[in-house]
Amino acid sequence: MNTADAGSYAAYIGLDVHKDTIAVAIALPGREEPVYRGEIAHEGRKVEKWLNRLSVEFDGQVLQFCYEAGPCGYGLYRRLVGAGHDCQVVAPSLIPRKAGERVKTDRRDALKLARLLRAGELTAVWVPDAEQEAMRDLTRARDDMKSQERKARQQLNAFVLRHGHHWPRGKKRWTQAHFNWLESIQFEQPWLQIVLQEYIDAVKAVTRRVTDLTEQLMQALPGWSLAPVVDALVALRGVDKLAATVLLAELGDISRFDSPKRLMAYLGLVPSEHSSGGRRRQGAITLTGNGHARRMLVECAWSYRFPARQTMHLKRKAKAAPERAKAIAWRAQKRLCGRYRQLTQAGKNVKLVCVAIARELVGFIWDIVRQEMPRLMAKSGSAAG
Repeated sequence: MNTADAGSYAAYIGLDVHKDTIAVAIALPGREEPVYRGEIAHEGRKVEKWLNRLSVEFDGQVLQFCYEAGPCGYGLYRRLVGAGHDCQVVAPSLIPRKAGERVKTDRRDALKLARLLRAGELTAVWVPDAEQEAMRDLTRARDDMKSQERKARQQLNAFVLRHGHHWPRGKKRWTQAHFNWLESIQFEQPWLQIVLQEYIDAVKAVTRRVTDLTEQLMQALPGWSLAPVVDALVALRGVDKLAATVLLAELGDISRFDSPKRLMAYLGLVPSEHSSGGRRRQGAITLTGNGHARRMLVECAWSYRFPARQTMHLKRKAKAAPERAKAIAWRAQKRLCGRYRQLTQAGKNVKLVCVAIARELVGFIWDIVRQEMPRLMAKSGSAAG
């Protein structure tokens, strides 16, 4: 991305991007109203021709573009930045809106984006590079398959229970013994036997997909540029390679945040607030930002309900981690395990306690990444040299 100073752009261009078309509005520096330029086809060659025309119109000066984050991804962003211009992909939920607005069209949206871009009122989202996006898509594909697995298992359990069968309480499900029991169930009606087998086959099929994608993820991990940071994060209790990979794939270089508080707010783990005058009122967490990373953090936080200790499992898990990361992980254990015990003894709901632990865990993750990223960058710089 170009680093031109604010106000040094020749024009500010708002784009309302859709699958087939892009609505374009241009705002010139100053106070004049933006001008709507119509629509262009969302195709590579036509976008290139349009950029060439803009370059001629503005004598090759740097332009600033923006469009809303959405299903069309970051291909347009990379094309605009590759052409030498600046571009922001903005968060739709943070775009200022007037209370009286009741008409929404592509033309109005493009004009609004151009106007707000020139005023500096838009909030840009972090855009991953191609490698980062590929790893993120891989982790999200596994997460999608995991969701399908949970749904298929629930459907199978519900079907069996409706017909008066249930697996004994306390015995582990989805083992070979469990599947043998399921397949041994017999019904008087032959079509119900077919239904049961189809449900069982569906569970087994989606489980194989989850396993295959997990293996692909582990095979891709050693070649990822952030693999050393994954090894460092694994030193934390409750964070395995899969969890660390998901967090870094979703968030990228966490050290770009100035403080852990900013990262906590980005993940939606800070309390909402509605205060006025001398009254301060806080509510539930904001739930803004990246839901995939937030859910993984809450899952990791459950491990801190046990007393702090250095077990053989934790030592083996953290074998590849640097000593600094191990020291931070031990501080995290002492702090978070004690915090969990303190909050539960005070009568707090365990789910709320777990969210509070996840919020504090973010600070230790940020600290480890902040320690490891400079070393990683220095290593990659020396390798490139």
